[in-house]
Amino acid sequence: MVKLRLRRRGRKKHPFYDIVAIDGRARRDGASIERVGYIDPMTKPKNVVIDVSRAIYWLSVGAQPTDIVNEILSREGILLRRHLGFKGKTEEEIDAAVIQHKEVAQARHDRLKKRRADRDKARAEAAKAPVIEEAPAPVVAEVVAEAAPEVVAEVAPEVVADVAPEVAPEATAEAAPESAE
Repeated sequence: MVKLRLRRRGRKKHPFYDIVAIDGRARRDGASIERVGYIDPMTKPKNVVIDVSRAIYWLSVGAQPTDIVNEILSREGILLRRHLGFKGKTEEEIDAAVIQHKEVAQARHDRLKKRRADRDKARAEAAKAPVIEEAPAPVVAEVVAEAAPEVVAEVAPEVVADVAPEVAPEATAEAAPESAE
């Protein structure tokens, strides 16, 4: 089965990918049948060049794009161009639809980028915000000791003795017979 996939080129820490038609059993950087295009992810924005007619040809003869190549073909409007060609649309209609598709995709990308920036900004502000300290342990223990002294006496009798001495003798006396059994 023929696949459309990426073949890595470039140097260390500076990748450059060819989009190639290749036998599905071949290794990633193995011999390819044809180079359909390339993508340079290190530039801003990413530089993508694809021979549209050859990409559509390989898709029409049954080549299966990998997930990443499928996303690239979709973003560049090649899959839309092929789909509208099957529907019998004219070249002008196809070109207009592809331009509109690219604008919508770019707007979606910009919204996502802004949302990520806002989220990162909110996280940075939250990290700078003062931390609200919890109530000190004796205050919490006192409230718990008043509410349920027998429970606190079973778990931590020294806390009850420290914070509520008037409750401590009866609570510890109740807990003592249970431990003797």
